[in-house]
Amino acid sequence: MKNVRTALGIALMVLTGAFISGCTGGNALPPYTVAMGANPKRGKKLIESYGCGSCHTIPGIPGARGLVGPPLMWMGRRTMIAGELPNSPENLVRWIKDPKKVEPGTAMPNLGLSDQEARDVAAYLTNLR
Repeated sequence: MKNVRTALGIALMVLTGAFISGCTGGNALPPYTVAMGANPKRGKKLIESYGCGSCHTIPGIPGARGLVGPPLMWMGRRTMIAGELPNSPENLVRWIKDPKKVEPGTAMPNLGLSDQEARDVAAYLTNLR
């Protein structure tokens, strides 16, 4: 009986591992490097000043409990952005700068952020692990 339980436990671990790797294309999540020159503290202030929390729930942002867009917790762990782009610093900046260019039907507005501002916001979001 003990051998059967051990075999079942091992099988469960193998299946769990296969399921988890399927979510990342079979690879472990790569380290998420923030674009050069990005400042997550400035990103946090920008997120607050642009009112991103009126649409999103965002950890660390006071009052950011919006339900229009997806919650942004664990952005640094996600494999996809908006279900359209692989999660990389460049793609996150691209999405933040001009979401409608990536997904024309999105409700996410173009906020008119500069390249630097988009990098700073991306830096804050990538630290949400």
